[in-house]
Amino acid sequence: MKRMALFGLLVGLMAGGSAAWAGQAAKPAAKAASGEMSLGTIRIPHAVMADGTRLQAGSYQIRVTQEDATPPAPGASPQLERYVEFVQAGKVRGRAVASIVPGAEIKQVADGAIPGPGRSRVEMLKGGDYWRIWVNKGGDHYLIHLPPA
Repeated sequence: MKRMALFGLLVGLMAGGSAAWAGQAAKPAAKAASGEMSLGTIRIPHAVMADGTRLQAGSYQIRVTQEDATPPAPGASPQLERYVEFVQAGKVRGRAVASIVPGAEIKQVADGAIPGPGRSRVEMLKGGDYWRIWVNKGGDHYLIHLPPA
């Protein structure tokens, strides 16, 4: 129940800024829609669940797919909710939804330090209910939230 409440809060925060994101939808959608795009390699320190699949702790390449998440979060543009794949040893080990936040809008969503261009961060969110993978790629921010396994 606690996880659902946090997820609802996250969706609410994202929906609140989605009106502003709607005007920016063409920018990140154009970047991500050009095919699969690698976001780089991250290290997940503990096992997590990605769309019902357990991902063990370890290093994964993350790549954005061409597939929009359906349905998108209320009020969000479909192009700003995309599936990402976690690849290890050349095989897709899991996938999850990433929320894409244009760089011009990130301060409306984020509190605190923002990863610099080309950087990423993996951190446990307050309360211990989700790991957040945050990648700053090309000025756009890719946020992936995964519950612990």
